[in-house]
Amino acid sequence: MPRVRVKLNSTDIGMLNDICNSISDLAKKSGILIRGPVTLPTQRLKITTRKSPCGDGTATFDRFEMRIHKRLIDLPANEKVLHNIMRLQIPKSVNIKIEVKD
Repeated sequence: MPRVRVKLNSTDIGMLNDICNSISDLAKKSGILIRGPVTLPTQRLKITTRKSPCGDGTATFDRFEMRIHKRLIDLPANEKVLHNIMRLQIPKSVNIKIEVKD
């Protein structure tokens, strides 16, 4: 039976967990067994810059970090559940990718 893989990523972990919970609630209400949400490794993007605007002066630095959190959900290819997932209100800070796997 074909399976559907839903990949989610976001910089806001609260929104990401809310969307994962709503997808799992939809699946539970329809009686479908799902795998996940599986936590994938967090990607960390680090940038170090000098605090001084001209580049001279003491060696003081600002360190910035952006974390990208990822989740993975596998579920059977049920048309009713997929339709409900696509109708969810997903914030702009959360990226979603739906793939059909054999």
